[in-house]
Amino acid sequence: MSSSASNVVNGGVSFWYADDGLPAVREPLAGDASADVVIVGGGYTGLWTAYYLKKAAPSLRVTVLEQKFCGYGASGRNGGWLYNGIAGRDRYAALHGHEAAVRLQKAMNQTVDEVVAVAAAEGIDADLHKGGVLEVATTPAQLARLKSFHEHELSYGEKDRELYGAGETRERIRVADAVGSTWTPHGARLHPVKLVKGLVAAVESLGVEIHESTPVTEIRPRCAVTPYGTVRAPYILRCTEGFTANLKGQRRTWLPMNSSMIATEPLTAEQWASVGWEGRETLGDMAHAYMYAQRTADGRIALGGRGVPYRFGSRTDNDGRTQEATVEALREILVRFFPSLAGVAVEHAWSGVLGVPRDWCATVTLDRATGLGWAGGYVGSGVATTNLAGRTLRDLVRLDSGEAGGTELTALPWVDHKVRKWEPEPFRWLGVQGMYATYRAADQRERRNPSSASSRLARVADRVAGRH
Repeated sequence: MSSSASNVVNGGVSFWYADDGLPAVREPLAGDASADVVIVGGGYTGLWTAYYLKKAAPSLRVTVLEQKFCGYGASGRNGGWLYNGIAGRDRYAALHGHEAAVRLQKAMNQTVDEVVAVAAAEGIDADLHKGGVLEVATTPAQLARLKSFHEHELSYGEKDRELYGAGETRERIRVADAVGSTWTPHGARLHPVKLVKGLVAAVESLGVEIHESTPVTEIRPRCAVTPYGTVRAPYILRCTEGFTANLKGQRRTWLPMNSSMIATEPLTAEQWASVGWEGRETLGDMAHAYMYAQRTADGRIALGGRGVPYRFGSRTDNDGRTQEATVEALREILVRFFPSLAGVAVEHAWSGVLGVPRDWCATVTLDRATGLGWAGGYVGSGVATTNLAGRTLRDLVRLDSGEAGGTELTALPWVDHKVRKWEPEPFRWLGVQGMYATYRAADQRERRNPSSASSRLARVADRVAGRH
């Protein structure tokens, strides 16, 4: 593999857009307007919410306001993992009881199939392949964590999850030094941009009004303020995820965590034979600073992880450009996992931001006094969780407006969860930088040390993060 990142297409939003093309941008808001529901943010959360609201109540006037173009943020830059993970489940179990968290997990399991079904019904070809999720361990400490993780997932009702030893793992995928893995069927690979473009077409066909190049600068009760005018509506739903900090008064609500990815050139048949991966599972590991990967429909490996995890002052990037050191670090993970691919070129690198609440819990909320609602804080598990959020926001709006009663979704424990804000700078920056530096050091220590005990450094980082 080339040691230089100079030939890598860096940024340009993401490889997914390089592959499928940037969309034509829709007209911005023309002036003051009104609607029944205003959705701020044209990513997966906003689009799913618009889709389900219009399906349930076709007469609703639904307007989406997007600062760039639909799918510009995490929805067009993610790893294409449609899976059943949801941020904060253990905390919800502690707060609301184990059975409430089991209901949340079952809803997420069903969400994977819901996305697959809607894509089929709407004719969205998003390169979906439901091969499940395979998470591997490559050190004794990772194996111990993997076995604990596997048992923990079973306790939430996931009876169809399977645990594999080193030999069974090699039969699925030839990750160097893999000593075990766990697999769940509740996962699929997809092409993020093809899904987002399909959703845009679906909601427009239902009559949703979308205004792009229309940044919302402030959200007030029943008002969304933009440079082009104010849109008034009984319900204003904030679906801005990692870009939430850009809104007035929201600087410390969710931290915009940076995640970076690379995509290789297409592999040859011989190279794929050396790797295996015929089930096309999404692939993760049990490192503290974990990686995530997929085998793309056109035969590449797209692999991601945390590079520069946070920019001072909650700043977000524009075009996804990624530091060369991060590109090299991701390339090293690729070769460490698959040494036979040492000569494969990396063709694209990009980055994006995801929303992280202070307690690492995804939430969905509708304040019935103000008509303000929001969903997000997915901490990297948003491809599927956005769909559950969209359906839940639909049910909360219909409940509040008297159009329908409560549902199983409105009773899930993540609804109306409250969380404190992040610390002010420079403490926010210092904390996140220190946390990920400690996680990386813990991973390096575990690779050098044959012990099955997790590094104490990781426990320190967990406490700093507020994860435990």
